[in-house]
Formats: sequence, structure tokens, C-alpha cells
Amino acid sequence: MRPLAIFRGFFVPSDILFLSQLTKPTLALGVALRLGMRAMVFSATALLLLDAAAAPGPSPITQFAPLIFIGVIFYFLLIRPQQKQRKELQKLITSLKTGDKVVTTGGIHGMISNVKERTVLLKIAENVKIEIDKSSVASVTAPSTESEVATPDA
Repeated sequence: MRPLAIFRGFFVPSDILFLSQLTKPTLALGVALRLGMRAMVFSATALLLLDAAAAPGPSPITQFAPLIFIGVIFYFLLIRPQQKQRKELQKLITSLKTGDKVVTTGGIHGMISNVKERTVLLKIAENVKIEIDKSSVASVTAPSTESEVATPDA
């Protein structure tokens, strides 16, 4: 009967325990062949464990590289263009003046007849004026000229 040793809380034959402590897989396989078939089954398991323990895992940088790459692509394709568009719209809203022909986000075409702090008075037909929020202006179709501003509304 072979002597038993305690390895990680289990009783293991001491020669098999020796196999699990070997660092070179070929040496462990040679010792396992000498000990017989029972040791060989355990040594195959030990070889797998040795290979798994010996092979270092990938570095954290290589693990996070695809995630970082996707974040950069996401920034340049989605976030940055939206920031530029928002800045252009803000610049457009601050430059609104009386006489500009505009289109609202709702699709209403008209001419600005008065500009207030947060709203504009939009003339959409003769004797029809609506007050809208400045942020609902989508685009300026024709900026006002000095001659249009000088002519009074009838």
C-alpha cells in the first residue's frame, strides 16, 4: 500500500502528489507512466492544471482594448457630430433677428416680426402672427437684409 499525504484537504497517494508538484509536463508524464495507469489518469489532470497555471492570462490592457476602441469609435461617430450640430443650432438661435425667414421644427414657415428674450413673434400670413419658443426654430431660410428691416409691416 502506498503512503497517503494530505493535499488541499484530500488524502492523496504521495507519489501522485509528487506528480502535481512537477513543473515540466514531459517529466510528469514520464513519472506517471512508471507509476501505472491509475497515476496516469491523475497525471493527465495534473498536466491540464499545470498548463492552466503556467500560462499567464492576457494583460488587462489587451482585455480592455476592444472596449476602449469601441468607445473611441462611438465618440467620433455619434457624440462629437451631435455636439457640433448643437453648437451650430445655438449659434443660429442667438443670431435670430427681425426679418429672418425661418422654418420651425413643426414645419411652419414664416418671417420673424419681433424677437424677445426666450420667444419670437412669427408672421406666417397676413394678420396672422404666432409666438414660438426660440428653440423651436430649425433653420433660417433667408436671413434679413437691411432693406427688409427698414420696410414696416402692413
